[in-house]
Amino acid sequence: MPQSVTRPRAVTTVSPQRLSFAGGGTDFPDFYQRHGGAVISATINKYLYVTVKRHSPLFNETYRLSYFKTEHVNTLDEIENDVARECLRLIHVDPPLFIATAADLPASSGLGSSSSFAVGLLYALHAMRGENVSAGQVAEEACHVEIDMLKRPIGKQDQYASAFGGLNFITFRPDGRVHLDHIWLPDNGAASLFRNSMLFWTGTQRDSSSILGEQRANINETNETLVRMRDMANDFRDILLEQHSDLERLGAILDAGWQAKRSLASKISSSEIDVYYERALAAGAVGGKIAGAGGGGFLYLVVPPEKKVAVRDA
Repeated sequence: MPQSVTRPRAVTTVSPQRLSFAGGGTDFPDFYQRHGGAVISATINKYLYVTVKRHSPLFNETYRLSYFKTEHVNTLDEIENDVARECLRLIHVDPPLFIATAADLPASSGLGSSSSFAVGLLYALHAMRGENVSAGQVAEEACHVEIDMLKRPIGKQDQYASAFGGLNFITFRPDGRVHLDHIWLPDNGAASLFRNSMLFWTGTQRDSSSILGEQRANINETNETLVRMRDMANDFRDILLEQHSDLERLGAILDAGWQAKRSLASKISSSEIDVYYERALAAGAVGGKIAGAGGGGFLYLVVPPEKKVAVRDA
């Protein structure tokens, strides 16, 4: 006799957001299918929280969703939240269902929140079905939802970063396979990296679709730049793995990557962002970049501890 599967009445998942250091943009299928891609990124202690629970039939609705707005609908096709709708279409759980989300940071801030939501929701739906699935499966399903089902002009790093967590070197093979190496740094190097890191909110939320769409459309013209950015991810990893990471060299790679990234699409930076970055460098930062697609969100900087007050003031 097969064992009965225990199906919970409610599940809450906590999925991390990520900060990408180098190689962003080389995870687009349009690029890695020809040249292979590589990124180095780390998840951070900021999270997406997703709750899925059985919904009482007394509410007389098939689905209730609560995020920055509330939806009360009776069919999948009526759900406006596109990630939630397609996740529910991919992983069927018998309704009625209530789905709620919360986050530690604003959406559209360049830290991969959409993919973190997809990862968290998919894992919750599997759990509601009594299924224990691997991080790799959830990452691929999240990629399928966002890239194949929703046709978003994005890459595959965010889904893998959120599903696996930690500091990782991720490569994207031309045949579509993804290889993820956890990076274990000597002498507590990860803590050292983050002690020398600062993250500033620009105050600007932006829809990354137009920026990423232009970046994707330009790939044929920016191939050489993207190859250099892919190789920067290798260089960043190699410096981190040295016995004593050289902060100046890490900053130089971040700066070179940021200058290269700005050439990929017209709205990745702005005059305001450029002023912030120039002030930070003048005050002692050794390098940095805008997180994610660009255009706003968070400005990431590598700063020696003795310069942090001056950089913050600037």
